Amino acid sequence: MTLNPEDRKSIVNHRLQKSKVTLEEAKGNIRMGYWHSAANRLYYACYYAVTALLIKNGYLAHTHHGVFTLLGKHFVLEGIISIEQNKLYGTLLELRQNSDYSDWVMITEENVKPFVEPAEKFIVEIENLLK
Repeated sequence: MTLNPEDRKSIVNHRLQKSKVTLEEAKGNIRMGYWHSAANRLYYACYYAVTALLIKNGYLAHTHHGVFTLLGKHFVLEGIISIEQNKLYGTLLELRQNSDYSDWVMITEENVKPFVEPAEKFIVEIENLLK
């Protein structure tokens, strides 16, 4: 990715802010009982944080699985992000895909609520890496 330092910093900050707003959207959907939307927003909150981290470090992915792969290759295998955090991100990706694309999968409170606090911690961890 060829960005000048100012543009890179701007995009990284934008993605991190978008991550935080999207996390709040997830919480709002949870309060209203919109489990499919909450699953989607939880994943995207983490996705935006991860893409900020990748962009800051000069990596670009073209798919959601590409983002997951680059995270694993450059941050998990290097010991920067834990395997547990990577599994959380992968689980949220799968939950979102099931929620958005599987006609016969019902997403419930039990599928979503356990991931709110871990997603918050994941985003904070990414934010700390961005500093």
